Amino acid sequence: MTSYRTPPQIAEQLGIATSKVLAWIARGELSAVNLAAATSTRPRWRISRDALETFLSSRQSRPKSVPTKVRRARMPNVKSYV
Repeated sequence: MTSYRTPPQIAEQLGIATSKVLAWIARGELSAVNLAAATSTRPRWRISRDALETFLSSRQSRPKSVPTKVRRARMPNVKSYV
C-alpha cells in the first residue's frame, strides 16, 4: 500500500512553506489526490510517495554540456602607417 502525506508534512520534510506545496499542486506540477467530499469547498490533498519522488526528480539539476572554446582567428600582422 502506498503511503500518502499531507501538504504540511511535505512542506516540513522539504523545509518550505505549505503554500509552496499547494502552489505546486494548483499548477499541476505535483500530483495530489483530493479526499474532500464533493460538497466541501476546502480540498484535503494527499500526495503519494511516488508522486513526490517523480516531482523531485524532475526538478533536479542536470549538468550542462560544456561547450568547446571557439578560438578567434588571429589578426595578420598589420603595419601601421602613421
